[in-house]
Amino acid sequence: MEAMRHEPIQALQAAARGPARPAPPRSRLVIAGATGVLGNEVLRRLVGLERYGSTEVLAREPIRAALRSVGGRVVEGDDPAQWAPGAADTGLVLFEPPRLFYERERALWTPRPEQLPALARWMRRSGVRTLAVVLPHAQGRLPEALKRGLASLDEQAVASLDFERLLIVRSARQPEPGVARGPLQATARWMHSVFRYMVPSTEQPVRSVKVAEFVAAALQDAPRGIHVAAPETVWRAAQGDAREAVRGWLRL
Repeated sequence: MEAMRHEPIQALQAAARGPARPAPPRSRLVIAGATGVLGNEVLRRLVGLERYGSTEVLAREPIRAALRSVGGRVVEGDDPAQWAPGAADTGLVLFEPPRLFYERERALWTPRPEQLPALARWMRRSGVRTLAVVLPHAQGRLPEALKRGLASLDEQAVASLDFERLLIVRSARQPEPGVARGPLQATARWMHSVFRYMVPSTEQPVRSVKVAEFVAAALQDAPRGIHVAAPETVWRAAQGDAREAVRGWLRL
């Protein structure tokens, strides 16, 4: 009897509240260059945060993704200017060669640095409002004046495309291994390895998992505008809490 007396009251309360509001649609993410250790870490982290309703990775041929809500978008040819528009809200560009011993990565489309403007224009045509670009650079070779600003005409072209948010993350890359051919080249490589120790610690490469943490936090917290993270910013974020470091970088 007690439960029956409460039922009309509960019904009136439910009616007063009105119909339940539908959950807002989650953002759609598209990734170019989801290859290598960095691409794998970034993809896993962003998908794991469950902020995106769907994630597409650009591919040369159909792929079967191991992660839930991740699919491949097969592109025709190697020129983004010729592609049909897609449908996404957030875009991410990574420049890292695929690991050729991974069958899935061989099927993915990998951008080259000179393709950045055309790729950004395609993403803008596809509805992307937030674009994040992770740009590797040689240790100690980026002039101080360019670390925190637009460093090339290609970057300026991307900045002119009127994205609501443009994030450029600069991270030092590991030196490419090579085989010395002859004693002179071996001596040159040895001398280069000695000079590498003279590069400041803040210019040293950062582990891929830490770069992925930085990118994920930046995508979550960055306000409107153009934001460029210098290599030192990414390195310092890797030494502690990435979310706090990103908020400090963005002055939030």
